[in-house]
Amino acid sequence: MKMNFKNRDIVSIKDFSKTDITAILNYAKHMIPYAKGEKQIDILKKYILSSLFFEPSTRTRLSFESAMNRLGGRVIGFADPSATSQKKGESLADTIRMADAYSDIIVIRHPQEGAARLAAEFAEVPIINAGDGAGQHPTQCLLDLFTILTEKKRIEKNHIVLLGDLKYGRTVHSLAYALSLFGAELTFVSPESLKMPKEVINECKEFGVEPNSTVNLDKAIIDADVLYVTRIQKERFPDAEEYNRVVGTYKVDNELLKQAKKDLIIMHPLPRVTEIDPEVDATHHALYFKQAFNGIPIRMALLSLVLEGRKL
Repeated sequence: MKMNFKNRDIVSIKDFSKTDITAILNYAKHMIPYAKGEKQIDILKKYILSSLFFEPSTRTRLSFESAMNRLGGRVIGFADPSATSQKKGESLADTIRMADAYSDIIVIRHPQEGAARLAAEFAEVPIINAGDGAGQHPTQCLLDLFTILTEKKRIEKNHIVLLGDLKYGRTVHSLAYALSLFGAELTFVSPESLKMPKEVINECKEFGVEPNSTVNLDKAIIDADVLYVTRIQKERFPDAEEYNRVVGTYKVDNELLKQAKKDLIIMHPLPRVTEIDPEVDATHHALYFKQAFNGIPIRMALLSLVLEGRKL
């Protein structure tokens, strides 16, 4: 089935159907040799991307820039909002209007939930949400699905454990929705104060998925096919004491993995702090660095589909 993605905003994973998502994932497979530099392509040579990062980022910002460059396009923008006119009091709406005039597509990360949706109201060019506070992170969700699909050959019928900060973690909010859309089995593991929001759980149930919630990682990991680990995000906590009570609650190490399936894969949106011991990096379970690379073919696929509306 032919999908039409041209000029579409990518604000939330909820804006896409299962058919849409499957089409993007399948197209991303064809982008891998270009993402690795094994082949060259310049289908976006006439386009400029504005990269507006009001919040710190390593993987998302660099992978978008890499993706645009791999496709022959150019990138303008900033990674430090203190060096922009926002410091002088310029509104987000006016910043977006300027980027809209200077480029063909805008990628925005912002600490305020709903900022990307607001940006889409003021821009005529397509907007891609690179993370808005504790809200949505659709391109991270797509690369996570892509990683599961390429490693497990399917998304459905896998038992996926989401671990850590499920209250403030925008990556797991998007991912839980999408995994339910595909019919995966879900278990949520977190401290009581960081449980998955009820609205996310209710969305899962609407797709016929009944997530299991627990604080016990030792038990949850036994029959897991995928362990998706998240950082306890200090910057999201309104209260430092609340953060100090939960930081370090869980740690994935080789001792824990003795209970896991041999083909368990461990994912993490990164950056990690103490939640995954570096000793795990050398095991066959560790997929988080490959997962980070997968952001390039996914974002190449999205950029080419949104700007050109066509595949290779």
